[in-house]
Amino acid sequence: MLNLVHLKVLAAVARHGSVTEAARELHYSQPSVSHHLSRLEAATGVKLIQRVGRGIRLTPEGELLASRATEIVGRVDAATNELAAQVGLRTGRVRLAANASTLSTIVPKAAALLDQAHPGLELILIERHPVEALQMLRQGEIDVALVFRYADAPAEEEGFRLVHIGNDPVYLVSQRPDDDIANHRHSAWIGGCERCQEELITLCRRHGFAPRIASLSDDMVVVQALVAAGKGVTTLPGLALQAHRRPDIHTTELTSFTRRLYTVTYGDPPDPPATVALIQAIQDSAPKEVNSASGRGTVATPR
Repeated sequence: MLNLVHLKVLAAVARHGSVTEAARELHYSQPSVSHHLSRLEAATGVKLIQRVGRGIRLTPEGELLASRATEIVGRVDAATNELAAQVGLRTGRVRLAANASTLSTIVPKAAALLDQAHPGLELILIERHPVEALQMLRQGEIDVALVFRYADAPAEEEGFRLVHIGNDPVYLVSQRPDDDIANHRHSAWIGGCERCQEELITLCRRHGFAPRIASLSDDMVVVQALVAAGKGVTTLPGLALQAHRRPDIHTTELTSFTRRLYTVTYGDPPDPPATVALIQAIQDSAPKEVNSASGRGTVATPR
C-alpha cells in the first residue's frame, strides 16, 4: 500500500531534483528522505531514483508516480485546509508566546476579540523572550510568536514568516527629565533579556561608549524600582510603560530608535485558520499609537 508520507517525499524530490533540497523543504534529514524513498521503492517493486554522478534523477516510473504523488498530496492538503476552515474555529486550540510588555497590553485585547469571534477556540499563552519564543516555534511547541526586532537587525532564520503589526518607541528611563543617553557614559545600566541587551549596547555604541551593565532584570516593575532608587538607568519600550509606570521616574523618548513588532509563524503557508484568526486579532488589538508609521511620540507616559 502506498504511504502518503513516502509520496510527499517523492513529490518534493521531483520538484527540486535533489534529496538535499527536498530534505530542507520538508524539514527532514537527508538520511530520512533516502529512507522514505527506499521504502516507497520496496512498496511499488520498481526503481524510482537513479544516481547520476553526484546527483539523482527519476526513472520513467519515478516520474509517473511523482506526477500522481504531487496531485494526491495537493488534494489531501486542500481537503485538510477545507476541513480545518469548517471546524477549526469552532473547536481546538492555538498557542502563542510573547514577552511581558506585549503580553500585558496587546495580547489581552486580542484574546478578548478571539474569544468573542470564536468562543470554542482555546488560546494558550506563554511568556517568553523573542529568542526563546522563536526556538519554541521552530520546535512546534507553539503556533505563533509575538516578537520585537529592529530595522537593522539580521534577518531571522529561513522558515520564519513575519507579519509587521506596528512599531513601539523606546524610552530612556532615568531620574532626569528630558535626558539623553550621552549623559550616562559613566552611569550604571540595567540590562534585560538577550535581545534587550543587544538593543542597549547598540544604542550606547551610537553615542560612542559601551554601557557598564551593573544589574540584570527583565521585570519592568523591578527595573523602574531600581532606577527610582538611583541604582542605574535603562531603556524600556512604550508598551512596557503602558503596562506599568512609576510616578517617580522620568522617561525620554529615543526618537531615532524604534522596536518593530511582528507576529511570526514557521513553515510553508497556508497557516491553519486558528492561527490566521489569532494574527488578525493581534493586528486589530495593536493600539493606534503602536501602529504609527514612525513610532515617535506615540506612547503617552506621565511625567
